[in-house]
Amino acid sequence: MNASATFPSRILTVFGTRPEAIKLFPLIHALEADRRFESRVCVSAQHRGMLDQVLAISGLVPDHDLDLMRPDQSLDSLTAALLTGLGQVMDAERPEWVVVQGDTATAMAGALAAYYRKIPVCHVEAGLRSGNIHHPWPEEINRRIIGTIAALHCAPTETAAEALRRETVDPATVHVTGNTVIDALHWITARIAQQPELASGLTELEQRFGGKRVIGVTSHRRENFGGGMEAIAGAIRRLAAREDVAVIFPVHLNPNVRQVMNAELAGLDNVALIEPLDYPHFAHLLGLATLMLSDSGGVQEEAPALGKPVLVMRETTERPEGIEAGTAKLVGTDEDRIVAEAERLLDDPAAYAAMARAHNPFGDGKSAGRILELLARA
Repeated sequence: MNASATFPSRILTVFGTRPEAIKLFPLIHALEADRRFESRVCVSAQHRGMLDQVLAISGLVPDHDLDLMRPDQSLDSLTAALLTGLGQVMDAERPEWVVVQGDTATAMAGALAAYYRKIPVCHVEAGLRSGNIHHPWPEEINRRIIGTIAALHCAPTETAAEALRRETVDPATVHVTGNTVIDALHWITARIAQQPELASGLTELEQRFGGKRVIGVTSHRRENFGGGMEAIAGAIRRLAAREDVAVIFPVHLNPNVRQVMNAELAGLDNVALIEPLDYPHFAHLLGLATLMLSDSGGVQEEAPALGKPVLVMRETTERPEGIEAGTAKLVGTDEDRIVAEAERLLDDPAAYAAMARAHNPFGDGKSAGRILELLARA
């Protein structure tokens, strides 16, 4: 921390969704334990129920809760509410730094509100780029906006750092820290080992599907709504017809996902359509799964940490490191390709081993500490 700074330095961390909470709670724990900082937390509750699960398990109690989730709200109305609500919190708190994570509307609006007040922004998980402003949508634009504002860019990998440098971001502000999602995964798996009851809610499914290989599925991306979701459902139906396979699918709350999956998959013997899982149960599902089918960004980072291959049901990914390392493979939303690639992993032990044993490029579980020290020196 520079010599002119006062101690402790007030850090306002802003987030609103479950993935942000998972990736930020290790850093918030570190800030709260360090006397150099006064940690303040504001949640937008862009996602209410799924966010609250992570707050509870991680022990975070926000200082501000904007409670902005509304059914089927438009992106422009959400962004307007975020910008004004977060701005009011910043006016009240007057922090030295604002920390945002990733690429949500909350992160983008938080960075913009801080910029309007000339408060420096620390961007956790900086530099992810797909190169296509419509995939993922609207996240690609959100992260580019944050990238033009942030004063401290905490890139998870060297690839992400290089993407920022190519955009003429000052190299002195770009640092490779690893991804805090690995810190969080290590923390929660240690907790589950000590308290197995935290993830006991899947016991019945484990017994029901005993002897079968579990395919875990997550799907929620906006760009897959409609035909993409229908193709994903068709692929799951075909894979679940195998006697040696069972599918566990925590179905996202968005009706664009639920309506399709319930119509196509409800009642199939080898498919469990279940409610969204809290963080301990999701980490346990990753441990149970033979492989993951997902359009999620976080799963591309988390599953390889447990040696589980990921088939990415998207056309592009802003996490090319996993593709390059061999821990993940892009399969898009073509039904035949999803089935073919999944069956290759199920039926070819060498192909499976090559993905399962590949080095996870996203971190070593010590990212929060690195970010903490960068804030201390800023």
